Amino acid sequence: MSPRDAEAPSAFERAVDGFLNALTHERRASSNTVKAYKKDLEQLAAFAKEKRPGPLEPSGVDVLLLRGWLGTLARTHEASSVARKISAVRALYRYLRKTDQVKIDPARSLSLPKVARKMPTVLNVDAAREVVTAIGGEREVEKRDRAMLELLYGSGIRVGELVALDVADIDLREREARVFGKGKKQRVVPLGGPTIEALTEYLAVRSTLVKEGSADAQALFLGARGGRIHPRVVGAMVKRAGALGAGRSDVHPHALRHTCATHMLDGGAELRSIQELLGHESLATTQRYTHVSMEHILKVYDLAHPLATTRARAKS
Repeated sequence: MSPRDAEAPSAFERAVDGFLNALTHERRASSNTVKAYKKDLEQLAAFAKEKRPGPLEPSGVDVLLLRGWLGTLARTHEASSVARKISAVRALYRYLRKTDQVKIDPARSLSLPKVARKMPTVLNVDAAREVVTAIGGEREVEKRDRAMLELLYGSGIRVGELVALDVADIDLREREARVFGKGKKQRVVPLGGPTIEALTEYLAVRSTLVKEGSADAQALFLGARGGRIHPRVVGAMVKRAGALGAGRSDVHPHALRHTCATHMLDGGAELRSIQELLGHESLATTQRYTHVSMEHILKVYDLAHPLATTRARAKS
């Protein structure tokens, strides 16, 4: 066998490439999901080669091999990471079954580890207002940052959706923005008064951030070098606003999304409306905000309801 033949991808690796291609172009999964699945399945292939030398076929992966792999992972990885890797293998073999590349799915009998669900970070109304208004000033980047904060909290969009916005996606007259979410799915989100005001002020000075010949000249939010702003830059800005406005170091873009959803629920919005606003595929994803909202209601009850205050005095 020549060195060139030795480097040729195995049948399993070719099957993984086909799966990732279908994931990207047919299911239109996000680039982050594709990258994560690619890394997980490459780890599985490396483990299989170590345990079973020789050409690896998709049908050569069985339950014993998978359990051995997951057993080694469990010693060094969090339960949430192991659960994602199982999801990657399950998705791969569903695809291989569907395309008649295997007859038996070894991943069907795998059980997901129990993952403790963390409650999302949610700010109260006063803290949210302080964070969103923490960055002021007349400089272009300050107006840009204020507009991004208003959009994240006011419309509950994801940071990836925020940085992907183009100027043409914003309609100030109709008070709405066109957003492309997961799987390239488009939705329209409303823009509140403070968001409209912040965007209007930013758009009036945005041209000063545009660099001549930039490929990202159509991007709504621009970085210091004139290119489309990066999610990490937005994350650092939100964290800074959290520290300045509310004295908190745990504020991140997704926390503003959680806060938007929770405040809407507290204000009487229906779950279906919040689901559409946030772009959740499943209502179950949106329902987690009911737990956060219930915690808030119980605190208010304990502070304000006569029976609650009576019980509190009786205990003291």
